[in-house]
Amino acid sequence: MTFLQATLRSATTFSGIGLHSGRPVRMVVQPAPANYGIWFRRLDITDRDPLIAARYDAVPESRLCTQIENADGVGVSTIEHIMAALAGIGVHNALIELDGPEVPILDGSSAQFVRAMIAKGIQRQGTPIYAIEVLEKVEVSDGYATASLSPAEGLTMRFSIDFEDDAIGTQTRFTDLANGRFVRELCDSRTFCRQSDVEAMQKAGLALGGSYENAVVVDGETVLSPGGFRHDDEAVRHKMLDALGDLSLAGAPIIGHYEGMRAGHMLSNQLLRALFNTPGAFRMVECSPEMAARLPGMGVNHADLAHVA
Repeated sequence: MTFLQATLRSATTFSGIGLHSGRPVRMVVQPAPANYGIWFRRLDITDRDPLIAARYDAVPESRLCTQIENADGVGVSTIEHIMAALAGIGVHNALIELDGPEVPILDGSSAQFVRAMIAKGIQRQGTPIYAIEVLEKVEVSDGYATASLSPAEGLTMRFSIDFEDDAIGTQTRFTDLANGRFVRELCDSRTFCRQSDVEAMQKAGLALGGSYENAVVVDGETVLSPGGFRHDDEAVRHKMLDALGDLSLAGAPIIGHYEGMRAGHMLSNQLLRALFNTPGAFRMVECSPEMAARLPGMGVNHADLAHVA
C-alpha cells in the first residue's frame, strides 16, 4: 500500500480581520499539484513578485507571530494557524491567495480552517510522501526557553509553559500527533495573552484587530474573555498548535520528537535552521506505510470534528 501526498478537493474561502492591522482580509486556499508544497500569493501586489514560499528560510526576525518574506520584500504574517491546520489534516500542497499582508485571525485558533477544509475534502495525489527523519538530537535555547528535536517513530510533542498569571500558571502536555489528534485535541485552542501586553502592543500600533473574540485575555487570576478557557490547559495546547505550524515550514512532515519549554515562534525557527545545518542530524525518507500512518492528518475523518469547540 502506498501513502500519497494530498491537496484539497476544491478551493476554500475565509474572511476575517488581520490581528495586527485590524483590516478585513479575504483568503482562498487553492488545491495545488503534487510536490508543489505550500505557497502564499498576495493578490494586492502587482509591482513585485507576489509569491512567498512557506519555508523556514523565508522567515525574518519576528517574535509576536510567524512571518515569511520573499526576495522582493513581499511578506505575509500570522501564518502559523493556517499552517498548523494544513499539517494537522495532512495537506502537503496548496496555494494560499489573500488580498492583504495578514492571514485572518478568525477565533484565534485553527478550528475554523480545519472544519472548512475537511468539509471540502482531501484529494490524494499520485506521488509518495517524503518526510524529514530526525537522526540525532538538536537543541537551541534563548535564556530560559529551549526547543529540541530528537529521534522518534512519528511526530510527538511535549511542551511546558510557566506564566506568573494564576489564570495560566504552569502547564505541561504531551501529544502524539498521529491519528487525527491535532484535530481532536489541539486545533480549537486559541491564542492567549495578558491584558497588560495587549495594551502595550496596541500603543505600539500592533494587535489592532485583537479582541476577546479572537484571543483568551487574562489579568492575574481572572480570564477576561467571555466563556473562559475551552480546556483547562488551553494555553499550552495553543503553544503546541503554534509549534506544529512553525515546524511545518520545514517543507515536509517531520518524524521526530519536539520538546519546547517556554519556546516561541523564533526559537522553533532557529531549531529548524539548526537541524538543517547539523551534518547527519536528519535524512529525507520516502515514507513506508508504517511511517506515513503516524504522520499528522493521516487518520483524520469527519467524526473527529465532534471534539472541536
